[in-house]
Formats: sequence, C-alpha cells, structure tokens
Amino acid sequence: MSPRWRGALQDAALVVASTGVVMLGLEAAFRVAGFEPGGERAVRRMVGPRGTPLVDCFPSNPRGYFEIDLQDPAKGALYRGLAPHRFDAIARDHRWAVEVRYNALGFRDVPPAPRPRGVRRIVVLGDSFAEGQGVKEADTLARVLERLLEERAPGRYEVRNCGRRGLDFPELIGSLEDALAYEPDLVIYTLTLNDAVQPLEFHERQSFVNDWILDRTREPDTPQAPPSPFRPRVFDFVSGRVSALVIGRQTTRFYLDMWSDANRQGLEKTQEYLREMKRRLEERGARLLIAPWPLFVGLEQGYPFAPVHDRIQRFCLVAQIPHHDLLRAFEARPAAGLWVHPVDHHPNEIAHRIAAEALAPEVLKLVAP
Repeated sequence: MSPRWRGALQDAALVVASTGVVMLGLEAAFRVAGFEPGGERAVRRMVGPRGTPLVDCFPSNPRGYFEIDLQDPAKGALYRGLAPHRFDAIARDHRWAVEVRYNALGFRDVPPAPRPRGVRRIVVLGDSFAEGQGVKEADTLARVLERLLEERAPGRYEVRNCGRRGLDFPELIGSLEDALAYEPDLVIYTLTLNDAVQPLEFHERQSFVNDWILDRTREPDTPQAPPSPFRPRVFDFVSGRVSALVIGRQTTRFYLDMWSDANRQGLEKTQEYLREMKRRLEERGARLLIAPWPLFVGLEQGYPFAPVHDRIQRFCLVAQIPHHDLLRAFEARPAAGLWVHPVDHHPNEIAHRIAAEALAPEVLKLVAP
C-alpha cells in the first residue's frame, strides 16, 4: 500500500474513532441526565358528575405553580372519587393539578344574575384560551381584567368568563347565545387561530400530531413499550428533533391554509359567523370586540402566523368590528415562558395578565361608565 493511501486510511480511522468517542460521550451524558425518548406524557384529566369539577393533571411542576399534589393524602382523599378506577395511575405519573369548576351553563364563573344599575358588564368569550385551561381561576384573563377595571372605576364593572374549552365555529355561536344571559355591554371574543370553520375536505388534510397548543405525540392513555436499555439515546434525540421539525412545518402550513383561500369555504363561513355575532349583540345594545390570541410559538423572532393576524384585522376593518390584536403585547417575549407546561402550550397566568393589561384600555374606550 502506498504511503498516500496509508495516510488516508489513518486519517479516516482517526475521524471514525473521534466520532465514536463523541457519540459515546453524548450517550453517557443523555443517560446520566435521565433522558427518555419522547419526553413527558401529555396532560390527563379527571371529571366529576356533569363535568364539574374538572381537574387537569400534569406530569411535573417545573414552575412551582400547581398547588394541588394528588400524592398528598388529603388531596388524594378529596379527588379520588372523580376517577376511582384510574386515580392511582393518574396520581403516580401526573401528580400536579389545577381544578376547574363550572356553573350550570358550562362557564367558569358565577350563575347569571340581573345586571346591577350603573354597572357595565363585560363577557370574555372563546375557547380554552379564554377559559384559562391549566390556570387557576383567580389568574384567568376575566378575573385579572375585572381587577384592573375595578382599580380604575370601583364598582362600575363586572367581567364574566364565558370561555369553553374545545369550541370552534359553529359551536361558538351557541356559546354566545348562552353568554347573553349575563346581559353584557361588551363581548370580548378572544379568537384562537384554530377557531375557523374546517369543512370535512379541509379537515382531512390535518396530518399533523402537535397543534402548537397541546403535545399530542405522547397521549397518556396510549400504551407505549418501555425503551430498550440497549437503544442509543443519541439516536432517539436526533430522530425526535427531526420528527418535531417535520411535524412543525406541517402544522404551520395547516394554520396558514386555514385562514387563506385554501380554506375558502370555511373562511367565508367563519366571517359570516363573526358578522352574525356583531348583529346579535347590536340588537341588544351591546358591542363586540375581537381580540385574537397569538399561538405561543416563535414569538421571539419569526412568528409564523403574522399573515393570519393581518387577515383577521383587515376583515374587522371592513366589517366595522372593533379589533385589538393581542400579538402586539407578546411579540419578542420568550414563548416557553408563557406556557402552562412544556406539554401544554396554553397561555399561563403570566400570559393572562399580559392580555388583561392590553385589553383594559380598549374596554374603557368602548364601554366607559
């Protein structure tokens, strides 16, 4: 063998050996750190009779926000009756929880009552973002907004939380009808970007797993084989990152298409529903304010859904519906710091406070006492 080829083989062997050493070092680091494929399991729930109370259960408590520990004997005794056959399994892997209670209308608030004389009543309408999924009641947008308005005009404002998790159009119209029992002066529809109508042919394109809100890659009740102790963690880490990138791109495209001509039928129907909401409120002497939430991804730079926010704003201008985009209040903020949990990207209590602070001046403009 010539010296040239011998040198080339030696160089190649050195590269292979160096790569092997690096891979072994990474593998050791992943195992020492306790890295497991897929990460934490998604959120679990326990539900009482007729849906109240509902307890959202999380696999960890990284921010120390969740005060309910299902492994505490007293808390266990309190909540075991909600899911007696599943409680131990839930408490073992999802010990940290937030309780939600609903009234007879299915809202996270007091029952409707006649509006006091001289009081302006505001309703926060929407889906799980409005309800405050994963957030304690006192920290929800509605409650924080009410406190801010009370500071500015004591005794002149009430705010009711009429968010219902899981609702999109057309179900949101029914939610508005129920909310009218509160006799609102103003309804703040906190639009979430997945609220648009999705005709069947469009919905069937939904091939993603992660919707940028709840991590659906590791559903808690789906059986999964334990990872092999011999399977390289480095491989799992790299394949997980590649899969997340692919799914993320598919998800982003789906949201953009939902609010574009790719979903023309659904978009036109969504706009009809928004006009209908305005009409029904004006018939009662009330007003509608549309306040779109951002999705909590890429806020620091390159937020991918700005075109959707722009399209909603243009529609509101044409339809003469008051509009305040909450994206402006969140731009440049680290998105992960606004999540309820790493496997639940609903807005946390910090995000609800920021949204309330952004909306308070708009409310005062529209329904000043």
